[in-house]
Amino acid sequence: MPILHYLHQLKSCANHRSITSAKQLHAHFIKLGLTQFIHLTNTLLNVYCKCNLLEDALQLFDEMPQRDHVSWATILTAQNQANLPNKTLSRFPSMFSLDRLLPDDFVFASLVKACGSLGAIKQGKQVHGNFLVSQFFDDDVVKSSLVDMYAKCGLPDNGRLVFDSITSRNMASWTAMIYGYARKGRKEEALELFSRVPVKDLFAWTALISGLVQSGNAVDAFGLFVEMRKKGINIIDPLVLSSIVGASANLAMLELGKQVHGFVIRLGYKSCVFISNALVDMYAKCSDILAAKDVFSRMSRRDVVSWTSIIVGAAQHGQAKEALSLYDKMVLNGVKPNEVTFVGLIYACSHVGLVNRGRELFRSMVEDYGIHPSLQHYTCLLDLLGRSGYLEEAETIINTMPFKPDEPTWAALLSACKQYGNAKMAIRFADHLLSLKPEEPSTYILLSNVYASSGVWEHASKARHLLETLEVRKEPGYSYVYFGKESQTFFAGESSHPMNDEIYSLLNELGVEMKRRGYVPDTSWILHNTEHQEKERQLFWHSERLAVAYGLLKSVPGTTIRIVKNLRVCGDCHIVLKLVSDIVKREIVVRDAKRYHHFKDGKCSCNDFW
Repeated sequence: MPILHYLHQLKSCANHRSITSAKQLHAHFIKLGLTQFIHLTNTLLNVYCKCNLLEDALQLFDEMPQRDHVSWATILTAQNQANLPNKTLSRFPSMFSLDRLLPDDFVFASLVKACGSLGAIKQGKQVHGNFLVSQFFDDDVVKSSLVDMYAKCGLPDNGRLVFDSITSRNMASWTAMIYGYARKGRKEEALELFSRVPVKDLFAWTALISGLVQSGNAVDAFGLFVEMRKKGINIIDPLVLSSIVGASANLAMLELGKQVHGFVIRLGYKSCVFISNALVDMYAKCSDILAAKDVFSRMSRRDVVSWTSIIVGAAQHGQAKEALSLYDKMVLNGVKPNEVTFVGLIYACSHVGLVNRGRELFRSMVEDYGIHPSLQHYTCLLDLLGRSGYLEEAETIINTMPFKPDEPTWAALLSACKQYGNAKMAIRFADHLLSLKPEEPSTYILLSNVYASSGVWEHASKARHLLETLEVRKEPGYSYVYFGKESQTFFAGESSHPMNDEIYSLLNELGVEMKRRGYVPDTSWILHNTEHQEKERQLFWHSERLAVAYGLLKSVPGTTIRIVKNLRVCGDCHIVLKLVSDIVKREIVVRDAKRYHHFKDGKCSCNDFW
């Protein structure tokens, strides 16, 4: 039977995704000794890749008596499509060492895409250099891939140089360049380029909107999304919706997120896995963990991101046992956890003191799943050990781990030393922390109190001085409270609000009741050299207290008060919010710069350690 007939049969298998027929033909080729015909085996290789049979494709590729550029481009592209860019890069050197082949334009494009997916900019620049000295140096498709790679790696200027050299720009190069600028927060350059794009289709809008969301410009992203809808752009691809859901999460505006959720349902994308994943994450970040669980429970298909989102959400909201239970279900469902899953799990263990379970999860991450621990994993483990009083073990790990401890790591351990009264170790950790020149105001407060309690007055004074220097340039503390479609922002010490009198009157009433219950203001959280009474007044003016009072005055009785604060809640405000939740019999949820606090019946979900 002529080779041409077999090629037609293979193309039919590819078009109809007929796996059984393809494997039967493969067996037939082996029996007849036809695998020596490279055009035939390349076509079979392509069929396996199109049918998502990567293992069969890799086996065929490795057994091919000879391979050409088509063979290599096919298998490298398949590994990229299977989300295995690291395998693409690790396999590529064999192209020359085994087959004595140099990359062509298709192989270059595959390599550049792999580097972009991994954020491997060093290797990406090497590939770019080899491309420039090759005969394909002027290929516009490869150049478009390079623009995309530089955009994903956060180097839009490098991408712009390539973009400007493209003779015939396709939409992929335009959208990649727009995204590159937007992702780095260079809004004006992104908008200027967007104004010149030949076709303002959904994908151009998505590049601009998603880039702005990722650079923290969520408000601008929402404005552009509304403009896109007014222009009648048909949402044929849901990626832009996941970006807008993410913008709601970044703004922590629950009502806005609910509206976007309703829009997703109306467009018929509620069964889309990555949209549902974004919704789970959004509700968790907007402090509505019950809604996050509801979306998760309704998902017909769940991937590792689905499970990880709900596990991390539960952990952040102080529901440690539920997070660990969800992990057990995840494993039973055959879903392999990733590095983010383990961050959430070890974090969960630290809030309920499950030291052995945390150690076991850390071991399992390395030995069972081959995940290399990051600094974040070590920080969570050290936090777990420190909270539970295993300070010597924590110090051993911090001295042997392959990373330099950062400010959050040292601060977590210093807090643990203070809690357990280990003064000598506290001073050692404090010295390390002070040498880093911390950026978090609460870190200086912690340092000053640790040094002062140990009689190291010179360093305590230095911490106070550094805090005063820092507060000249640090972002002012603010909190915003939202309920329904309304939100109000309060800055620390604000006295110009229209309801100022009512707010301070309510705070005074609550203050009287709190003191009757034994509350004494903890002025150690104010390091300025002022009188004790002035320090109490400064605590009284903290933005989260103003936001809570406003919420109590304006919200429907019995409803949850939700607050977002840009800085960490201070220790005294934490005590106050616990007391207020018990006095008014309301749940108060605060998302601060570090975590979520659910205040209810005089208790907090963080177990008073944050």
